[in-house]
Amino acid sequence: MKAATAILTSALCLGFALPAAANRVFVSNEKGNDVTVLDSETLEVIGTYPVGARPRGITISPDGKELYVCASDDDLVRVFNPETMEETHTLPSGPDPELFVLHPSGNPLYIANEDDNLVTVVDTRTHKVLAEIPVGVEPEGMGVSPDGKVVINTSETTNMAHFINSETFEIFANVLVDSRPRFAQFNDAGNKLYVSSEIGGTVSVIDPETQQITKKISFEIPGVLPEAIQPVGVRVTKDGKKVFVALGPANRVAVINGETDEVEDYLLVGQRVWQMAFTPDEKYLFTTNGNSNDVSVIDVAANKVIKSVPVGQQPWGVVVAPN
Repeated sequence: MKAATAILTSALCLGFALPAAANRVFVSNEKGNDVTVLDSETLEVIGTYPVGARPRGITISPDGKELYVCASDDDLVRVFNPETMEETHTLPSGPDPELFVLHPSGNPLYIANEDDNLVTVVDTRTHKVLAEIPVGVEPEGMGVSPDGKVVINTSETTNMAHFINSETFEIFANVLVDSRPRFAQFNDAGNKLYVSSEIGGTVSVIDPETQQITKKISFEIPGVLPEAIQPVGVRVTKDGKKVFVALGPANRVAVINGETDEVEDYLLVGQRVWQMAFTPDEKYLFTTNGNSNDVSVIDVAANKVIKSVPVGQQPWGVVVAPN
């Protein structure tokens, strides 16, 4: 056992590929200017790596070979080899990229540019800008339908979810939601879109076919002031039966029945919970807690927080390698 540990330590120090036995969890630390990597099985930190100024949005290619990081204060997207955490190249993004989403095929990348009121579309292979789509004021949230035909952008100040045709790059519908929409997430069936509104304190459930709101989910937590309940990140299990919503400074994750869209539970996590990511088998859900500088690990089947893992300064985004 000691010999195996020594070999692993040496490999990491020399920059060799990380072991592939478990999925790696990548956490962007907004204030630390780095990414912390965790082992999804041991739930221990593997290492922390510099990635540029003010990293926020983070995602990974479907084949697990490229890690994308929004370096917001560098005004670009940095791309890393997730095995070694060495930077391979950068992508143009426009100013202050915050969140982005990959097409299900892995190309292109859709980036929200908060300062320019644009969604920038970048070809991940040629590294060229394909389009700049004017949207509402302060765009932030990005989502894409499972079939890749519809891209969603949420604009914080305009309070809208914009429906964009992924082939023509044109907006074909706008849906007014509650104040400061932060995140957009489809279920895997593609028949529901969840849009969180941070200041409005709700999640709008939208029918993607009709672009109509079918329900608004609100939250009440005993002992927590309503203004502290600020929905941000949203994740849905593959079968659509569970929806998890990060509630910001309420320090809770809401568990919602994906069939009835009723709140069933609240899980106490770290301070200012922001974004979340499942392991591929959906055994665990990882949450970033910006003010307590840690990640909470939720057992998805049990609806139970099983561990808190210290990471870097102000963890913001999180993604889990697909392999």
